[in-house]
Amino acid sequence: MSTTRKIHPKERLLNTASRLFYTEGVHTVGVERLVTEAQVTRATFYRHFPSKDHLVASYLTATAAGIRESVAKVREGKSPREAIRAVMSLLGDSTLEDGYRGCHFLNAAAEFSDRDHPVRTVIDQQRSWLFSVLRELSADTGHPDPDHAAQVLILLHDGALQAAELDNPKAVRETLRRAVDEVFTVKDS
Repeated sequence: MSTTRKIHPKERLLNTASRLFYTEGVHTVGVERLVTEAQVTRATFYRHFPSKDHLVASYLTATAAGIRESVAKVREGKSPREAIRAVMSLLGDSTLEDGYRGCHFLNAAAEFSDRDHPVRTVIDQQRSWLFSVLRELSADTGHPDPDHAAQVLILLHDGALQAAELDNPKAVRETLRRAVDEVFTVKDS
């Protein structure tokens, strides 16, 4: 029995979708290709995912879970300022990975313009979560305006994830690190 067959069909579909959606885009990958590459039937696909949109939402939910786990790990045992640097570095370092094609969530948002769509709901939840983490850490540093600091960090995050695909990812990562430090540098009046 092949290794592919040992992986549960739902997991095979999700793994296949994650790879294809990220590398090629959501709308360019059809259900037929998904079931063929995952080595499942259409009936199996629809048993686990009532529609392709449900699979897209599941792919983004799984991606979010991985990011949340990684963020929790890099925050462990660090001061708030060190934790912010670690979280933003984690995000910036992802731009150096082989096959990097931008942010999963920003890419999907570009393909789903309807803000009431279930896929956009998953994207919004992830962005709200990241904002809350950065806001909490900013407040814990004693920043005078933690809401603003978190919003700036989100903008830096978004810009870095997109710029890394257009420019030199190493330079973008270094610029991100410097900009994060500058958000928390108190300047004399």
